[in-house]
Amino acid sequence: MITRRTALMGAAFVAAAPAIAVQKASADSESMTPVGAKVDLANMPRRKVELVAPPFVHAHEQVSSQPPAIVEFEMTIIEKEVEVDDDGTMMQGMTFDGSIPGPLMVVHEGDYVELTLINPPENLMQHNIDFHAATGGLGGGALTLVNPGEKTVLRFKATRPGTFVYHCAPGGPMIPWHVVSGMSGAIMILPRDGLKNEKNEPVSYDKVYYIGENDFYIPKDENGDYMRFEDAGSSYGDTVEVMNGLIPTHVVFNGKAGALTGDNALKSKVGETVLIVHSQANRDTRPHLIGGHGDLVWETGKFNNPPERDLETWFIRGGSAGAALYTFRQPGVYAYVNHNLIEAVNLGATAHVVVEGEWDNDLMAQVVAPTAYGDMHISKKALP
Repeated sequence: MITRRTALMGAAFVAAAPAIAVQKASADSESMTPVGAKVDLANMPRRKVELVAPPFVHAHEQVSSQPPAIVEFEMTIIEKEVEVDDDGTMMQGMTFDGSIPGPLMVVHEGDYVELTLINPPENLMQHNIDFHAATGGLGGGALTLVNPGEKTVLRFKATRPGTFVYHCAPGGPMIPWHVVSGMSGAIMILPRDGLKNEKNEPVSYDKVYYIGENDFYIPKDENGDYMRFEDAGSSYGDTVEVMNGLIPTHVVFNGKAGALTGDNALKSKVGETVLIVHSQANRDTRPHLIGGHGDLVWETGKFNNPPERDLETWFIRGGSAGAALYTFRQPGVYAYVNHNLIEAVNLGATAHVVVEGEWDNDLMAQVVAPTAYGDMHISKKALP
């Protein structure tokens, strides 16, 4: 008897199998005849890092004080139902470590990323991970395909500094479905000597926020109500039909409309410098900080390229991650949005940053409070 699980797993394996065979053979060949200088991985220092859920990021050095190391991470794939808005709309999600997006990993150029990827037996699907930062093997996707009840370990060298997307890519039609069900995240590879501005001068940040933007495609029933499914497998057919229309029902930050507002709004202070890492694994987006700017923006996310200055809105290509540095100058509530304002306001792609501090009238002041138009007889000469 062919179950839903075996059918879906089989489709993924058939799509991915040729690449797996080729890439494994290539990897074996490289291990026997290495190209370039040999690296003594057996004696390289190791450092284990515990990941944290976005928008927060695990502790890390901005300027490395240590030689290159093997940095060990562990992620567990969790299939679960998630709530995507305050109306109670539910989606059968697929996640890295239980969060949408998956955690942000931070290493330095020259380090080795060693990831243990776990697919628990209670899951239904095959999964893997494709690192846009990695070289070869479909970004690791060809070497990490795990069935429920399996785990794998992947190691790759961080050769290119910048911010990069990772996502699940188990093969064929499973790829877009897994991605828009929540299976994406990002990795930041810092230069060993830290970030630099457009003049190649050192810059630093006080904190990092990681914002992962997702587009969801949730089916509706004949009454126009969002459908709810028993498990991920049973949602596949109806979800793909919506996906193929290319019109998302939700566009959200960090897994849910309003996830980074209210009690969960991001916090900062006047004078504090924040690095915002923003990823979108599937669609283009246009981040904008209302009331602020991108002091320095690595729009394509690659730190070997000089950042642009003073941007109002920047462009993140689908399948990439970018970074923006900003020092807050005024207190208040800032809205960080996708400046497709339909997607920001109507579909959910909005976050808030609550900033504490003293107001600077030189930067902005209310010269005249709102009053009845007929009562405004103030001479411009009398204004401060």
